[in-house]
Amino acid sequence: MDGAGTVPTAEEWQQCGFQTQNEDTQAAPVSAGVGACLSARFAPPWAPRSRLRQAPPPASRQALVVGAGLSGSAVARSLALRGWAVTVIDQGSGPGSGASGLPAGLTAPHVSPDDNVLSRITRAGVRATLQRADQLLKGGTDWCPTGVLEHRVEGKRSLPAGPAWPEVAHTWSTQASPAQIGQAGLACEAFALWHGLAAWIRPQALVAAQLNTPGVQTLWGQRIARLQRTGAGHTPPQWQACDEAGQTLAQADWVVFSAGFDTLHLINSLAPEGERPSIPLNPLRGQISYGDMAQLPGDVRAQLPPFPVNGHGSFISGVPTPEGHDGWFIGSTFERNCTQAPLRDEDHASNQQRLATLLPTLGAAMAEQFSAPQVHGWAGLRCTLPDRLPAVGPIDEQRWPGLWISAGMGARGISLAVLCGELTAALLENEPLPLAPSLLKHLLAERFKNR
Repeated sequence: MDGAGTVPTAEEWQQCGFQTQNEDTQAAPVSAGVGACLSARFAPPWAPRSRLRQAPPPASRQALVVGAGLSGSAVARSLALRGWAVTVIDQGSGPGSGASGLPAGLTAPHVSPDDNVLSRITRAGVRATLQRADQLLKGGTDWCPTGVLEHRVEGKRSLPAGPAWPEVAHTWSTQASPAQIGQAGLACEAFALWHGLAAWIRPQALVAAQLNTPGVQTLWGQRIARLQRTGAGHTPPQWQACDEAGQTLAQADWVVFSAGFDTLHLINSLAPEGERPSIPLNPLRGQISYGDMAQLPGDVRAQLPPFPVNGHGSFISGVPTPEGHDGWFIGSTFERNCTQAPLRDEDHASNQQRLATLLPTLGAAMAEQFSAPQVHGWAGLRCTLPDRLPAVGPIDEQRWPGLWISAGMGARGISLAVLCGELTAALLENEPLPLAPSLLKHLLAERFKNR
């Protein structure tokens, strides 16, 4: 339908949602010739919206965000940019006190042969994260869009085949070139993908920058013991965050839980067992190993890839360590159902084996770097949900009005937190969504309501 006076074909009308009449209707046959009349009805395979706004935006723009990590800071910034007054409460002493203290991590696409829901959502998340990092962070110090090589260990995670992965999709992910495989120090026959739209990021820097948004107030060192509704004298009732002594720390019409696994404690404080909202968060401990690049022998430094490599854990080099030196990083381990995050020597050994599988030649050359005093570690506690997707939006609008969540990112917090923050704000403001509704339904927290 791109030429003036050109009569659309039946196929072009069908792409716009029109269905031609079938033989049962005894309609005239479809013709695309000049002067022809096409009889059709509008019956698209998608659900048309009856109006642009499903509801007016909320009258009150005051929100309490519980948790000042990647998720909470992303929600806070997205709301503040829309004119909300946001109070963030965290029991830590400053940015990066919890899982967001990871010294360095990656935002990179997830691929699957059928381009599944997780793959499509992750691409949207990576795009949002790259845009946010470009706006807020210092390139080369806090982040760098280097691209990422994914070593397909044991042939995992192939791209969709043929037309299912069109040319434009190769901007995101494509087969790695022989030169890229060689730069990573892999054998020429290795299976690898190249993710062009990917980056390393220092999460703590992103958290600090997001919390620095005008309109965001952060209360550090405050632990919420429970949430409660205000009395009948308040119209409408507000949510109060109280400490162990029953003192009110903050109150607002809207509360967004973004405190990682600690969110479960707050949800459980709402009602007796059996009456609580059902958000099945599970703890996931992870540990990385890292060291100072200057301590590596010269011949080993020469083997370091010029870009991050993932596929069996992730290896990153050239990023500042918490001590301020350019470092190398490998990890992370995955330990489910662990509610503490201590450093463990055996996890350094696991990360050594992880490097040996991911980059065999480099792993052999760096074997001696995984013992004290060369190796350092960081461990954190993340949380996941059974379907490996985060929970976003109202928990149960009927029973718990005003209680929302943006949590359960698992190991993909860097890639998904910004997107989930934007989704939270767009849903509250009744804006156009930054994600297709067909994908959003897999993220909405109310998917657990009747389970």
